Amino acid sequence: MYRRSVFQTIIQRLYEKKRFIQVLAGPRQTGKTTLARQIMDEVPWPSHYASADEPALKDRTWIETQWEMARMRGRNVSGPKKSLLVLDEIHKIPGWSETVKRLWDEDVAQNRFLYVILLGSAPLLVQRGLTESLTGRFEIIPITHWFFREMHEAFGWNVDTYIFFGGYPGAADLINDHERWVNYIANALIETTISRDVLLMTRVDKPALLRRLFELACLYSGQILSFQKILGQLQDAGNTTTLAHYLQLLDGAGLVTGLPKYAGQRVRQRASSPKLLALNTALISVFSGFQFQEAKKEPEFWGRLVESAIGASLANGIRGKNMKLFYWNFGNHEVDFVLTKGKKIVAIEVKSSEKRPRLPGMEKFARQFSVWKKLLVGGDGIPIEEFLKIPPEFWFE
Repeated sequence: MYRRSVFQTIIQRLYEKKRFIQVLAGPRQTGKTTLARQIMDEVPWPSHYASADEPALKDRTWIETQWEMARMRGRNVSGPKKSLLVLDEIHKIPGWSETVKRLWDEDVAQNRFLYVILLGSAPLLVQRGLTESLTGRFEIIPITHWFFREMHEAFGWNVDTYIFFGGYPGAADLINDHERWVNYIANALIETTISRDVLLMTRVDKPALLRRLFELACLYSGQILSFQKILGQLQDAGNTTTLAHYLQLLDGAGLVTGLPKYAGQRVRQRASSPKLLALNTALISVFSGFQFQEAKKEPEFWGRLVESAIGASLANGIRGKNMKLFYWNFGNHEVDFVLTKGKKIVAIEVKSSEKRPRLPGMEKFARQFSVWKKLLVGGDGIPIEEFLKIPPEFWFE
C-alpha cells in the first residue's frame, strides 16, 4: 500500500467521535481515487463511490441521488447504521458546496452516520467552495505529487531517475519509451489539467497567455523573473496583475508556483519578483527536449533540475502544514530556499556538483536574519538522495 501515512490519517479521522467531511484535494494522477478505494475496502461499513468526471453532465440532483444511495446502503445493514460516501471530481458540479452543506446538515440533525469523502483535482476551486459554504464542517487532506521515497518504494527508482522523471506514478511504466512518456505527460496530464481543471472551471480571459506562462515557468524553473520580464518573454500586452492571477491558478492546479522573496515583511514579500518553480520535475523534462542520459550530461540543465526537485519536494511537503517556503537574494547574493515555521528560519542552498562551494549568500542572509539552521544539499553537504527522503518538518526539530 502506497501513501500509507495519508491512508492512516483518513482512517483515524473517520473513526473519531467528532465527524467532519474529509476533502482530498490535489493534482491529477497523484492517487486520490486509489486512496479512496483502499479506504472503502478497509472500513467495515457499506460504501458508495461516484464520479462527476464522466461524459454526462452532472448537477445538484446528481449529488442528492448519490447521497440517498449511500444513506440507503447504511439503512440496509444490521447493527450500527453507518455508511461511507465518496464523491470524486466534486468541483465540476456548479453549486456543489451548497448542496453538500444542506445534505450534511440534514444527516447531522437526524443523527445519521453517513461518512463523506470528497475528491477534487483542482485544489483552488475545491477550497473556494469549502470556504463559501462548508465552514466548520470539513477537513482538507492535501494530496501532493509523489515524493522520492514513495517512487523508490513503489518502483525501485534511484534518485537520478526521480529527478528527471518526477513524481507521476501513472507514468512510471513508460520511462523506457521516452516518446511515449513525453506524450503521456503532455496530453494526459498537462493538457487535461489546463483544459479541464483551469480553463473550463475558471474565467480566463487570455488562455493563450496562461499556457505560455506555464511553459515559461517550466523552462525557467528555479530562476527569479520579474513579472515585467515574464511579460516581455511572452510578448503580451497583459498586465502584471493578470499574470500573478494566472500563476496562482497554475499553482492551485498543482503544476507550477512562484515563490516570494523572504524579507520578514509581508508587504515586501507580495511585491517581490517570483522564483518560478515546477511542482513536478517531469514538467521540466518534457519541455527540455532532452532524454534522460542526455540531460545528465548537461551540467547546467541537470543542476537546475536538481534544484527544482529539491524545491518541489519542499513545496509539496509543506502543503497543509504550518510552514512557508521562500527564496532570498540581495545584489549578487542568493539563498535558494528559505523555509519558515513560526519564527524559525531554515536556509537551504543546493549544489549539484562535487566541488566544495562557497556560500556568500548564506553568510550574508545569516547576518541579516536570525537563522535556525543552515543546510547545504548536494556537494559535500547532505546527500541529495537523503534530503529528498526527509519531510520538511524534520528541520525544525
